[in-house]
Amino acid sequence: MPKLKRYYYQQENVVAVARDLLGKTLCTRINGKLTTGIITETEAYAGTNDKASHSFGGKRTARNEVMYAKGGRGYVYLCYGLHHLFNVVTNKENIPHAVLIRSLKPLEGIETILKRRRHKAVAKNTSGGPGTVSQALGISTELNGEDLTGNKIWLQEEGIKIIKQNIIAGPRVGVDYAGEDAELPYRFILKTF
Repeated sequence: MPKLKRYYYQQENVVAVARDLLGKTLCTRINGKLTTGIITETEAYAGTNDKASHSFGGKRTARNEVMYAKGGRGYVYLCYGLHHLFNVVTNKENIPHAVLIRSLKPLEGIETILKRRRHKAVAKNTSGGPGTVSQALGISTELNGEDLTGNKIWLQEEGIKIIKQNIIAGPRVGVDYAGEDAELPYRFILKTF
């Protein structure tokens, strides 16, 4: 299946991209092992005006600098010192939009995924949260800033047709500090998976 092209990531509407990523496949080739999964849950973070975003108010740090890159890079950060969270950087350079990949359904490299997760069989919690997505696919902060059109980590089209009625939109998780922005319907869940 074809990789998503660079122009795809440079779309201006991060919320539309977050919704559109449902049904696409996130792929990694780490230490020669291919693992993939169908994206089933995402969250949009709309840059400097979004109180839930790491770049709110134009904040720039070593941690979030990749958010300011031209769309098509991976933004991987450590959450609570434990979980590596993977985001897709979108939009044009200096517009720090990103989409957090929250959940996926394992597709290829199941044996490797299960070994990384220390599971005997695929279960809902194998890759049902943003930290487990990264663990299942071998994503760590070493991939922060990685080109998503390269050969280590990429997204591709699987040809899965998504029916609008199968998408649930709602508020994001764990961003209560963002006040009214915490209630924005920027989280998308594919309910058929």
